[in-house]
Amino acid sequence: MQQILNFVIRNKTFLLFLLLFGLALALTIQSHSYHKSQFINSANSLTGGVYGTVNSVGQYFDLKEQNDLLIEENEILRKQVINSTIASSNINSNYDDERFAILSAEVYKNSYSASNNYLTINRGKRDSVAQDYGVISSKGIVGIIDNTSRKFSTVLSILSKKSRINAKLKTSDQSGSLTWNGDSPYYVQLEDVSKFANLQVGDTIVTGGQSAIFPKGINIGTVDSFESDESGDTYTIEVKLFNDFTTLQHVYIIKNNDLEELINLEAQNDD
Repeated sequence: MQQILNFVIRNKTFLLFLLLFGLALALTIQSHSYHKSQFINSANSLTGGVYGTVNSVGQYFDLKEQNDLLIEENEILRKQVINSTIASSNINSNYDDERFAILSAEVYKNSYSASNNYLTINRGKRDSVAQDYGVISSKGIVGIIDNTSRKFSTVLSILSKKSRINAKLKTSDQSGSLTWNGDSPYYVQLEDVSKFANLQVGDTIVTGGQSAIFPKGINIGTVDSFESDESGDTYTIEVKLFNDFTTLQHVYIIKNNDLEELINLEAQNDD
C-alpha cells in the first residue's frame, strides 16, 4: 500500500493530467453527437476485434472436437451412400438390412516407399474389426485389413506388390486387376483390361465389386496413360490415384456384414 502511495505522490502531476484529459475527452464526446458516434463506432470495432480474436483462439483449441464430429458425420453419410447405391442397382432385392457398415479410424503409421507397404490404424478386435475388411479414405480405396490386435490393425496398402484388387472403368464397366509396380506412391496399374475397352485419358477408375471386400463404385483414380500388352489382347493402364498416400491421416473401415456367409459358401465350393 505504501508503494502505491509513493507512486501516486511521485507522479501526481502526470496522473492529474490524465484525469483532466479523460474528463475533457468524456465531456467532448458527450456534448457533440458526431464525436459520440465516432467513439461508439471505434469502441465497437475494438471490442469486435477483441471478441473475434478470442473466438478464433477458442475455435483453434476446439478443432480436434469439431474434426471428430465431422468424421462421425462422414461415417454415417458414407454408409448411407454405399448401401443406397447397392440397393438401387439391385431392384429385385430387399435391402432392409444394411449390407455394409462403416467405421472411422486414425492412421498411426504409414509406409509408401517399400515394396510392400502397410498402415497401422487405431481400430482392432475390440471394435469388431477383422481380417479382410476393406479400408478407404474420403478420396478412394486404401487397402485391406491384414492383421488385428485388441486395439490396432495393420492394413495391406494398395501400394504393395502383394495387393490385387478388382477394378473397372467407370464409363464402360470393362474390368481388370489393380496392381502396383513399386515405382511411385501416386500411381498404380490396372492390368488385363480388354482391348475392346473404349479408353480415354482422364477416365475414372473405380472398384469393380466382384469381391466381398469392396462394394463397386469406390473411387481409385484416373487413366493417366495406357499401352497394349505383348499379346495385343489387353491393355495395361497407368492409374493416377485420387489418394495422396504420403499424407493419409483418417480412413474408413468397410465391413461387409455378409462376408462370413460368402466365405463359408465359397469354401464349400472349393471343397
